Formats: sequence, C-alpha cells, structure tokens
Amino acid sequence: MQDLLGRELRANPAYELVLWDRLAPEERRALDRLPRDPDFYGILRPRSPEEAGAALGVKAVDRDTALLFLTLREPGPLPSYVRSALGEAAGRTVERLIADGVLEIEHEGGFVWGPAALQSRWEPIPAGGRLAELSIAALRYGQALAIDDPLRLSFRLYGYNRRPLSPRWLRLLSSPEAVQAYLGIAPGGDHRKLLDRTWRLSPPSEAWLSWRSRAAETAADSGGATWKLYISPAPEALAEGFGAVLEALAAARAGQFKIGAGAAGLLRPDKIVAYFPSFERLEEAARAVESRLGGVAAQGVPFTSEIAGDGLLSWGMDPPVTERDPWGGRESWRLWLTHRLARALIAARSSGEEVEPWRYAVERLRLEGVDPGSWTPAASQWARS
Repeated sequence: MQDLLGRELRANPAYELVLWDRLAPEERRALDRLPRDPDFYGILRPRSPEEAGAALGVKAVDRDTALLFLTLREPGPLPSYVRSALGEAAGRTVERLIADGVLEIEHEGGFVWGPAALQSRWEPIPAGGRLAELSIAALRYGQALAIDDPLRLSFRLYGYNRRPLSPRWLRLLSSPEAVQAYLGIAPGGDHRKLLDRTWRLSPPSEAWLSWRSRAAETAADSGGATWKLYISPAPEALAEGFGAVLEALAAARAGQFKIGAGAAGLLRPDKIVAYFPSFERLEEAARAVESRLGGVAAQGVPFTSEIAGDGLLSWGMDPPVTERDPWGGRESWRLWLTHRLARALIAARSSGEEVEPWRYAVERLRLEGVDPGSWTPAASQWARS
C-alpha cells in the first residue's frame, strides 16, 4: 500500500460536503435515520448531475471522513494524523475512498478515481466452487441490464437463480396453508409432531413462514452478528427432504428457521434459512443436513459461501443490529453484498473506462474484506463496521 499512500491525493471536486444541519428540511426528512449515528457529520453529494453522472451518488460521511475531505481540498499526501490513527488499515481505507470517488489520486499529471485509479492493483480471482461461479454469472447478468437505479439493480442481483413461477407451482403452492401441506407440516402431516415438539410458530410475514426454537438462544437474543445457513434443494426435491431438514436443525439446536410462504418463496434459491448464534453451531447443522440429504439436487444461493452438496448448503453472516440497510431496516448478508455490488456496477459502467463492470464490482467488494473466491467475510468484518 505504500506506493498509494505516498502519492498525492485530493478531495473529489465533483462532490460538495454538506453539514446535516444545513440540508433543506425535506432532505433531512428523507435521511432521518442517519443522525442516530453519533459520529455522523453530513453528506457528500454531486455538485451537478451532468458533472457526476450515475457514477457518483449521495454518500453519508462521518466526522473523520469529513475532516479528511476538507483537508484534501488542497492536494497533498495522506495526512500524518490519518496514518497514525488508522495504522495498518490506512491503505485499505484510502483505497475504498478512492474507489468510491470521495478522494482522487494523482496519475500521469492528473487525478483519477474508481476503475481508472485502481485497475492496476487488481488481484486474480481465486477459483471457487459452483456458488462462486453462480455469483459471477449474476454479476455478468447485472452489468448487462440497462438499470441505473442502485436499489433496483441490487434486487435483480439478489433474485438471481430463481426458478420461473410456472402455473404448476402456482397451483401447487397457492397459499401458506398449501405450502405447509406440501412440506408435510400441516395439521396431521408426517412432520407436524416433530415441528410442534421443537419449534413454535412466529408471526408470519407476507414472504416467510418462520419458527423459533423452544429452547435454543438465537443470534437476535444475544445481539451479535447472525450466522445464516442456507439450505437450497431444487424445488422438486423439497417435499421429500423437508423432514430430514427439520430433524437436522433440531439436532443442531438452530435458534430459528424460515421457509418461503408461497410459490415464489419456495422457488427462490434461499428458500430455507436457519439462524445460529455461532459458526460452530451452524457447521454442526450443516453436517447434520448433509448426512440426511446427501445426493439431493441443489438449486444454489448466489453470494453465499458454499459448504457442501454442489451448492445445496451455504452460509453468510448478517451484520449486527448496528449495521442497517441504507433503504431502511436491518440489512441482511446478501442485501449488504448486492447493494454494494450494484453501486459498483453502475459506477464502472458510468466511468468511461474500458473495464468490465463485474470485475470492478468484485474488486470493490474485496476492499470490504470479502473473499470473491468463497464469498466469505473477513473475521473482523463487523468489528470494523
């Protein structure tokens, strides 16, 4: 990182820094969740749509980032106070700021940011399993879509590898009650006694049917990060194997689990999600499921870390309750990923550089501590967040 830290930097002149108190009332209402963070300062916003294009969006900044931005309005090397405060993290932090266009770096007599600044620093993508390949395919699909709205593009990435909602599935899984009958957990069903003995039904939502353990602590109870086990059999294999899933989750003391509430929910790749307060408990459950479902056809969940079964089992780690979705609510692991990937795809497309957007998106995510070969977060991921 020393070559990067030794070069001149400057605040991106396409941005203006605005203190929260000086935003118009309607702007403050639209962003009313941001001031809950005690370190929050204000926002960076493009000075003009024509100047920034779709590559730069509005960014919330804390006091430290605001001070650095104001300091580097006059170009110069990274200030010594930042090096001292950040230590070994200084290089990676500056790379993220350059990638996002908050800062620019000197290059061949000018200043650049984004792909133009960091392309020479890209690392090879390590070979991964089926889900790693599926995730790259999702990104290639996303870069081909003519969508410049980050939220819309994020949800298209999030939904990649869904099965088509055919008339057959709509008839078969027409309601939550039909789903429970199909899976053998309706009253009188083959697996209902096991379900009632181990789990209690949570209030249903439009998208999910959810149960909590009658005994085990959940990650939500402990207030920490949530470890999620994704169980993704092909829809055709789901009914036959669901009893084995229930047995395995009970044996591993899962804190809670949920299933899709209708046809659309059971055709999505992440159709069964179980929650654990530690990775060790998740791993125990994965072994139990694999031993019972070995050989079952898998669908596979993009942007998760593969465990076994050619994508049948995978995992992710939700942020703690302090990390929230910028569009409202607690942010899940896959949404945390797809929101950032969508913004990177749009930024790369709009940069004018000859670079494949999916490749830049992968490198931008690597700067957040995510391994693009396995889609695993760094051990310190949420400690840093």
